[in-house]
Amino acid sequence: MSRVRRGHNKVQRRKKIMKLAKGYYGAKSKLYRTAKEQVERSLSFAYRGRKLKKINMRRLWIVRINAGCRQNDMSYSRFMNGLKNAQIKLNRKVLADMAATDPATFSALVERAREAAAS
Repeated sequence: MSRVRRGHNKVQRRKKIMKLAKGYYGAKSKLYRTAKEQVERSLSFAYRGRKLKKINMRRLWIVRINAGCRQNDMSYSRFMNGLKNAQIKLNRKVLADMAATDPATFSALVERAREAAAS
């Protein structure tokens, strides 16, 4: 079996890590080993952050919907249950936007949900 020379691949791998570490403070952007450790750590934080962003946005939407419901004398849970019973399939993102920007339409939805919850 012939010998494998790894020069090019090794350089490319290191260049990729150092490029990702650009802008880090001190040795984390200059020395390969510390840069590699920091890049791995940063990428794991970024992955986790993308998941947390979704959770936080959902939480914000629920707060906004709840605020709109409270203005119309209804709780969030009864409103969502009423929408489900009325077979109105709108996601929380759309409902939150509607509650913030178009209160008249949101009030109509609350009334529909109230009727469906009562029956």
